[in-house]
Amino acid sequence: MTATFQPPTHGFRTFLIVWATQSVSVFGSALTFFATTIWLTQTLYPRPEDKPDLAFALSAVSLAFGVPAIFGAPIAGAWADRHDRKRTMIAMDLANGALSALSAILMFTGALTLWMLIGVTIVHSFLAAFHHSAFDTSYAMLVPERQLPRANGMMQTLWSLSGILSPALAAAIIALPALARQGLIAGALGAALGELRDGAPLAIALDALTFFFAAAALFFLFIPSPTRTDLRAVDGSKKSIWADVKEGALYIWHRRPLLWLLGTFAVANFLLWPLDIFQPLIVKFNLAADWAARGYSFEAALALLASIASVGGVIGGIFISAWGGLKRRRVYGVVVALLVEGGAMFALGLSPLLFLTAAMAFAIHAMLPIANAHSQTIWQTQTPRELQGRVFAVRRLIAQFTMPLGVTLAGWLGGAFDPGAVIAVLGALLGAFCFAQMFNPYLLRVEDKVWLDEMAAKHADL
Repeated sequence: MTATFQPPTHGFRTFLIVWATQSVSVFGSALTFFATTIWLTQTLYPRPEDKPDLAFALSAVSLAFGVPAIFGAPIAGAWADRHDRKRTMIAMDLANGALSALSAILMFTGALTLWMLIGVTIVHSFLAAFHHSAFDTSYAMLVPERQLPRANGMMQTLWSLSGILSPALAAAIIALPALARQGLIAGALGAALGELRDGAPLAIALDALTFFFAAAALFFLFIPSPTRTDLRAVDGSKKSIWADVKEGALYIWHRRPLLWLLGTFAVANFLLWPLDIFQPLIVKFNLAADWAARGYSFEAALALLASIASVGGVIGGIFISAWGGLKRRRVYGVVVALLVEGGAMFALGLSPLLFLTAAMAFAIHAMLPIANAHSQTIWQTQTPRELQGRVFAVRRLIAQFTMPLGVTLAGWLGGAFDPGAVIAVLGALLGAFCFAQMFNPYLLRVEDKVWLDEMAAKHADL
């Protein structure tokens, strides 16, 4: 294992640079997500009778991104503990940039099909698992422990910040070919844009550029990685990567309150993930009368809803960054935030109005960074830095393995039932579960490190 580690003198400044440059890449990825959703909804499955096929396509693409990232996480985490994390992030950014460029070309030429999109998304997801493991463990090497809650809040803000402008920008980019055909864009540029069926591939091409920018910025930064001294077994043989994965799993297994915390997120992910699948369906079918009466198009209504939701995430992230979060009993920062999300989901599912739905989406996304920042701080203070890659990867697998189940369920329910009613039921279940967890004695002691270490020692002896 490593000796006691001290972050570099200007570590927080380096973290700020990494945070800012990687935000550009996350912004580009949000463009691709929105553009792909519009392409599926308006180009591939545009008719009302396509609703079951559209629900299947949205859930299939979501599964293609989620499953490899989840089940590849343990290997990616062990890799992050064994290799230079900066080089890993650079390699993954470059590979993802090339893959986004390929996707844009296929869409430009009209050759992209649903199954090709699923295949490309699977590779994207696997690469993202390695990037995320390296990124997720790097800032704990840069930031002093007292500043970790603030850094965690900023990391949570990153994902939401990208969603504020990206839906509106993606919608504007997608509309460029139509504007060119109307003569609103003149010259050679207008003629070239007018030849395109839609502008979705333009947004994906921009995403490729953001990946290359993020990779280039990392070349000039110093990001330390732990030096492992335990890669040899007692008999002198090299320790396998699967042994690392097992070590991360046992660290959690021997500390059962951490399992309760993961179980809470596993249930929350199962109930929350369908919301992303149902959002285009709710806008297209449940809210159509309201946004049409207000003079919106489907793209504008979906972009408005996504942008307001992301504003909620940013405000929640700024709030937790400025506040620093609870200094003790952080578990309440997790459970109460998830409880509020459940109530907001219930109201969102029953809402017939675009702006009321947007307000509930705002509340849901505002609670996400608060819950995640408190959880991340608990894990960072309970796990040695040299173990964080392995432990965090297994943690991600356990917390998110229910996501494919939720997405699969959403694909069936979205085609068979009213999506708003389904979301209302899922929100009620989430609220009831989180309320019960507020009285779980094991979960409430998850921050008692002495007790957890004693528990781990007893399990190890057994």
